[in-house]
Amino acid sequence: MRILHYWRAMSGITGRELLRFVKQRERFISALVRPLVWLFVFAAGFRAALGIAITPPYETYILYEVYITPGLLGMIQLFNGMQSSFSMVYDREMGSMRMLMVSPLPRWFLLFSKLLAGTAVSVLQAYVFLVIAWFYDIQAPWAGYGWVFPALMLSGLMLGALGLLLSSFIRQLENFAGVMNFVIFPMFFMSTALYPLWKLKESSEFLHNLALYNPFSQAVELIRFALYGQFNQYAFIYTLVAFIIFMVTAIIGYNPSKGMMTRKGGAG
Repeated sequence: MRILHYWRAMSGITGRELLRFVKQRERFISALVRPLVWLFVFAAGFRAALGIAITPPYETYILYEVYITPGLLGMIQLFNGMQSSFSMVYDREMGSMRMLMVSPLPRWFLLFSKLLAGTAVSVLQAYVFLVIAWFYDIQAPWAGYGWVFPALMLSGLMLGALGLLLSSFIRQLENFAGVMNFVIFPMFFMSTALYPLWKLKESSEFLHNLALYNPFSQAVELIRFALYGQFNQYAFIYTLVAFIIFMVTAIIGYNPSKGMMTRKGGAG
């Protein structure tokens, strides 16, 4: 196989995902409504309860809306990663991925292309959210909008790989919808997306530890620091390692000779 074949496959998968996203306006709107509701409505109540917070990278008092904005960016990517994997279950059984999986191209490359396409969509959604937040007077330094791009890419790849891993275990759409809720809400609420770690520690040491080792927390912290022009090395390494583990495990799961697909197929 030549490099041109790989490029055509990747551009085709990515282009198809972006085209589907453009045509499905309801998906775009629904992806933004959820974080905007948190930003405009719930943040007011949380601000009254939590007041103002001190947390890195600010090292100063900040408004609660400013604190949760990176967490809401992570929310967009978390839901998008799960939705992309939700469509993967359908495509694998009846759609285009069913035919692509039997193509001469390596399976890992096809899965990574699908993951990259979903991440590109989530990054686009995140920047649209940042534009809306700008008019709500939640503004980061101009350089931060550039620095946050690689952070959004890595966090999007990690969360998308997690969804891809889940999809390798599930063959029916209705089952995947239930698993999505079982994974999304604990990951989101037991993280630093809404509350600083020190606030969670004041409430419960157990919840503090869960949030500390939650991959979603580290993805949010990576975005939070990058948006304000700082680099969180620990969050970067943690997110990168989590992405590699999820991706490798998902590739094994999609391997007909080794993965869960063969075992479930044989059992069925």
